[in-house]
Amino acid sequence: MSGTIDDITSSYGGLSEELAGTKPPVIVCDNLVKIYQQADLEVIALQGLDLVVQQGEFTAIVGASGSGKSTLLGVLGGLVAPTAGAARVAGNDLLQMTVRDRTQYRRSKVGFVWQQTGRNLVPYLTALENVELPMRLDGRDRRTRRAVASDLLERVGLASRLRHRPSQLSGGEQQRIAIAIALANGPQVVFADEPTGELDSETAAEVVAVLRDVNREDDVTVLVVTHDHELAGQADRTVSIRDGRTSTEVLRRAGVDADGSASVVAEEFAVLDRVGRLQLPDEYVEALQLEHRVRLTLDPDRINVWPDKPEASGGWERSDG
Repeated sequence: MSGTIDDITSSYGGLSEELAGTKPPVIVCDNLVKIYQQADLEVIALQGLDLVVQQGEFTAIVGASGSGKSTLLGVLGGLVAPTAGAARVAGNDLLQMTVRDRTQYRRSKVGFVWQQTGRNLVPYLTALENVELPMRLDGRDRRTRRAVASDLLERVGLASRLRHRPSQLSGGEQQRIAIAIALANGPQVVFADEPTGELDSETAAEVVAVLRDVNREDDVTVLVVTHDHELAGQADRTVSIRDGRTSTEVLRRAGVDADGSASVVAEEFAVLDRVGRLQLPDEYVEALQLEHRVRLTLDPDRINVWPDKPEASGGWERSDG
């Protein structure tokens, strides 16, 4: 690790002023690397990724297949051991964990909602028993388990379905139960992997609304990996990953339209990492036919990026700050 958590947080260029500094970071990745060994080949899934997520933030991770977003979720969830760099979640150093540490971490510090309902729920248990199961594994007494599970199922709108098994529930109901399971042991972070991937748009909206309510009411940090543009558009921040590194971010904040009605203002930024690397958006690269090398010029208030062509007369500009 190349600095303290405070160093990493303060130097991270992607956080909005509204978020940065208001709450301690719950997720910190610094130059995170994950390499998979496949026969005689090495596959580098994460190539020095930097990321800071504040406590209580709702963050969506997007990217093309193979970009590294699922690997990132596996690392942060304690399911995949990172190769190098630094990764901390809720004060837990993921590079220093033993197998036993990881088990306890997954049981009590974080919760999971997976795309496949079969991965979320035990088919022969009722909804109530499914929500009780993580607490039972954590050694909590029966009365506490029953009370907490009943309350969580009421919160996700399924108080009338306590005795139903997964086969008797719709896909949306199963995903709402999965959210209740994820919250059973009071985690600081909930990780969701394509939670709306198998749902129709109306049902997906209901599931997202439950995740949003949990995030706001309980101050639980939610990190979602998704291809769903509607879901990503409801996050406080959407982080795009490309080639194993954070590439761009969209930050959203409350605004007011000209007629005085409430609105959401979204701004997209390129992400400058701690060593000065910057990924230009694909559409900018294609528009100016940038390749191999580019020319840089520095003005008092901006950096100019020019194609490496003698006849180039235009460029892409990024205002600093």
